[in-house]
Amino acid sequence: MSDGNAAAARSLARLLDIMRRLRDPNGGCPWDREQDFQSIAPYTIEEAYEVAEAIARGSPAALEGELGDLLFQVVFLAQLGAERGWFDFASVADAISNKLTLRHPHVFGDAKIASTAEQNRAWEEHKARERAARPEAAGSELADVPLALPALSRAAKLGKRAGRVGFDWPDATGVRDKIEEELREVAEATPEQAPEELGDLLFAVANWARHLRVDAEEALRLANTKFERRFRAMEALATARSLDLKNVEAAAWDALWNEVKKAEKSR
Repeated sequence: MSDGNAAAARSLARLLDIMRRLRDPNGGCPWDREQDFQSIAPYTIEEAYEVAEAIARGSPAALEGELGDLLFQVVFLAQLGAERGWFDFASVADAISNKLTLRHPHVFGDAKIASTAEQNRAWEEHKARERAARPEAAGSELADVPLALPALSRAAKLGKRAGRVGFDWPDATGVRDKIEEELREVAEATPEQAPEELGDLLFAVANWARHLRVDAEEALRLANTKFERRFRAMEALATARSLDLKNVEAAAWDALWNEVKKAEKSR
């Protein structure tokens, strides 16, 4: 075993031991002992988002810390599984190792794959065979699209899965036409109809992003970050000019917004 692998094994063994002690009925942490799969799941999702945020910020130190927090979630869930006799951390690690080995026959076997496109196609075909073999698949292409995915991500994934059997727009232009149709329907909707019609519009937008090879969830996350950055800069300008933020008129807000945008573009 290399020095790096040995250090990783020691660190992981320590973390697993810490987890066992936290869950120990005799002397463990009361909060950790009270948790179950349902209560831990939201923290796992939150930690995954914080990893993504650290990556977006380009902060290696923050990413290291957030990866540790996410790893702890995996260890926690594995400990819960071990306590119920379902699985443990070793079986979880073995399962993903086996899956990766099977899905990369060109690395761990004799298969020949010459390009990324060919690898992506082989990967999707292998995943499709795995899904078809699961009892819960019940013959549906959409059977295992996770309900817990963010809505935009799930919309794109549902569209992609349906597209595999031919139920899809032919190209991005077709989706754009659908968006225009949905916009008209939102405009004509009653208050009771608005939620459904807006949902249809968002579903179409998510799939337009898919056809443009854009991650809709990441695009919206970037838009949120940009809006927050510009709004904070706009607030700072207003404060520097002794403007009462609660009494600033719409035209003044527009002027401040455009000033911030112009300043950003000139950098």
